Amino acid sequence: MRALHVTKIGAEPILTNLAYPQVGHNELVLDIKACGLNFADTLMVSGKYQDTPDTPFTLGMEVAGVIKEVGTKVAQFQVGQRVAIYCGHGGLADVGVFPAARCVPIPDTMTFEDAAALQIAYGTSHVALDYKAKLQAGETLVVTGAAGGVGLTAVEIGKTMGATVIAVARGADKLDIAKRAGADHVLDSDDVDLRMAIKDLGGADVVYEAVGGDIFKSTFRACNPEARILTIGFASGDIPPIPANHLLVKNISVIGFYWGGYLKFHPQVITESLKTLMDWHSNGRIKPHISHVLPLERAAEGLDLLRSRKSTGKIVITP
Repeated sequence: MRALHVTKIGAEPILTNLAYPQVGHNELVLDIKACGLNFADTLMVSGKYQDTPDTPFTLGMEVAGVIKEVGTKVAQFQVGQRVAIYCGHGGLADVGVFPAARCVPIPDTMTFEDAAALQIAYGTSHVALDYKAKLQAGETLVVTGAAGGVGLTAVEIGKTMGATVIAVARGADKLDIAKRAGADHVLDSDDVDLRMAIKDLGGADVVYEAVGGDIFKSTFRACNPEARILTIGFASGDIPPIPANHLLVKNISVIGFYWGGYLKFHPQVITESLKTLMDWHSNGRIKPHISHVLPLERAAEGLDLLRSRKSTGKIVITP
């Protein structure tokens, strides 16, 4: 079986042949049909991701496919069934072995590509906005990095939850994509005084902040009393200091959020969220935006697209 393998931190991953995997009692073997790429995959290559496995390992965090084998203690799934799983790594391969307890059935109406693209991006936004920030209908949600793979889902889910959504991105093309995803207002971070533009639109009740740096500072200053700021990531590379006195004066909450962390201390949160998202997809309430679908032998090209920020929405690899 082929796999995109990281053999040394800092070196480019290589497409190599590995032995066919053996299934454990509580595991299943998946014929992988689609794997979503994530910026975290690029961080793993350089050893900068918080959950980078020991080398050697296979990249690929979220997959969808058809069950080929089940372990002796697996009762809830059977051979031939379509499932999706957030695996953390191991997805950029022809075949993978994964814990059965973390798998979710794929509805008949959902493609493998959508199932692979949906998990991290939509899961991150759904758990962050619903479980953590408790976004309410009628509130104003500001989404930074709004045309990225995760940002677009925050726009879409925010609208699904009844919020007024202000999307912040760079450039007319990306703003148009955010608008088509449901944003009520779009702001170019290069062209406007972001703080004043948000305040002119009524201020922020919830901020979904994925960029950091000056963008964080501007959205922070545009917050209404009792606003909640979700720290999703720092795509700019600049982790900003937080003025605690401003938190006090406005009763603002800054919420740290790492979706993958729930696998370790509360996995049911992710499982239940994915079930909700699968249902929303079946009902036509959400639809992943996939900008590129590439074969496994072009996975390195997909990683380069992520590094250079030349993609919008998700990149999916189809072994």
